[in-house]
Amino acid sequence: QVQLVESGGGLVEAGGSLRLSCAASGLIFRINTIGWYRQAPGKQRELVATITDSTGENYADSLEGRFTISRDDAKKTAYLQMNSLKPEDTGVYYCNAEIRNYQWSAAANNYWGQGTQVTVSS
Repeated sequence: QVQLVESGGGLVEAGGSLRLSCAASGLIFRINTIGWYRQAPGKQRELVATITDSTGENYADSLEGRFTISRDDAKKTAYLQMNSLKPEDTGVYYCNAEIRNYQWSAAANNYWGQGTQVTVSS
């Protein structure tokens, strides 16, 4: 029904920047919330940032203002600008979205992308 495709990951040196994109396609009436989670090796998946169409942006406290999330509803795409990257930012970054599929139903479903690898070298 819905596909989320991440892009923009890669290898970067500490202090560098990357910009991730998450493009949504399929049966979409409205994207309620879209955001990013990450999973480091041996650790649980954790919230990075989310953005809703009503309440705005939400970030993990640990980011210290280094990341910025945004969305382009016309393109059904979300972005994560990551600056001042640290080795501890290394992990697989997953896009997640709560999507309302139909105009006639307020029900929303949750979807995950396949993930994109971000590696920050020291």
